[in-house]
Amino acid sequence: MVCCAKTFSNPLSDEANSSTLSLEQKSRVEYNKLLAKSKRNLKLCIERVSKSKESDSAGVKLEELLVEETWLDALPDELQKPYALTLSKFVGSEISCGGDDVVFPPTHLIFNALNSTPFHTVKAVILGQVFGCLRVQRDGNFDCIWVHFIAILRKHQAYSHVKKGWEQFTDAVIKTISQKEGVVFLLWGNSAPEKSRLIDATKHHVLTAAHPSGLSANRGFFGCR
Repeated sequence: MVCCAKTFSNPLSDEANSSTLSLEQKSRVEYNKLLAKSKRNLKLCIERVSKSKESDSAGVKLEELLVEETWLDALPDELQKPYALTLSKFVGSEISCGGDDVVFPPTHLIFNALNSTPFHTVKAVILGQVFGCLRVQRDGNFDCIWVHFIAILRKHQAYSHVKKGWEQFTDAVIKTISQKEGVVFLLWGNSAPEKSRLIDATKHHVLTAAHPSGLSANRGFFGCR
């Protein structure tokens, strides 16, 4: 007969091992945890999109594509509100007309910035052009997100999803982040400054500049502090 002894982790030993790690090593451990979580969230979104295509449903709902728990807690039932349900139907109809060949970004990446960046890690937010997508800018710590006011659009049709509900959702994201403290907000371009009304400037650092494109970078982006 073979006897198997069950081993248990000693919390005191784990704590001691953790205390011997350098600051750089602890940062790397945290980064790897966040990277694994980001990959898990991406896989989940891909599976949900794939499952919706296999069924005869009207397509995946927006609420099914936001899977990062910290953002679900920070934006409770936001995607269940009437405007969001209407937006979800509109996005579904757009995707059903041509899928990822028509709508950008691909369906599983619509909330990539939020699914890749836990709410509590956000330290910097770039508010960009009216159109584009919610995406993550990684600097090694998963702490910066880039928010365009219209999260998706038809390819080659920049304003195709204006006034469909995305503005209300991205406003909710900005206001929710403003509840934190010490976040750096970078407002780029002509449309971004109007979003400053959603940010508590007494708690955050707000920088306003021209968009860093080749056409406008020299008109206020360089040297912005």
